[in-house]
Amino acid sequence: MIHTVGPVWQNGEQGEKELLHQAYYNSLKLAEGNNVTRISFPNISTGIYGFPKKQAAPIAVQTVQEFLRAQAVIKKVIFVCFDDENYSIYRSLLGY
Repeated sequence: MIHTVGPVWQNGEQGEKELLHQAYYNSLKLAEGNNVTRISFPNISTGIYGFPKKQAAPIAVQTVQEFLRAQAVIKKVIFVCFDDENYSIYRSLLGY
């Protein structure tokens, strides 16, 4: 298990988008370094931390897609959506 802490949303004025990107990227980098071939992510920061779901999801998807293209260890990434809104957003972004 890799634990990451995402940013608390503060109206987008405190570098939250970059911090969220780093939460995903650093987790992927750590997984790669430990030869993890599959990893799952919740919707980081979109719960009590208040990051807007429609802004967080593209950051998550883009970060993961770019990372996967640049390495060969991680073969599968699962986004675990805990509510229908996130599920719908991710389905749309991933073309399902």
